[in-house]
Amino acid sequence: MQNRELDKTLSAWPLVSQKIYVPHTEEQYEQIVALLDQLIDEVGEDETHPYSSLMELLGVLIEHYETEHVTELTIEQ
Repeated sequence: MQNRELDKTLSAWPLVSQKIYVPHTEEQYEQIVALLDQLIDEVGEDETHPYSSLMELLGVLIEHYETEHVTELTIEQ
């Protein structure tokens, strides 16, 4: 049973991986952010929506990129 599920996942991966990936460049980051924005428009705050876990995953990928590549602005006092 698990092998069939894995086989289905692996066969879908080439298409999925064109949209969902770990961003390494600013362009990739912007594409992931745009995808998340589109999903937010469709899903809203419905945590039971089938795409809510995808939104969560994209959020983690975005956060990872920002942690690694975006310098925090410091406010001088």
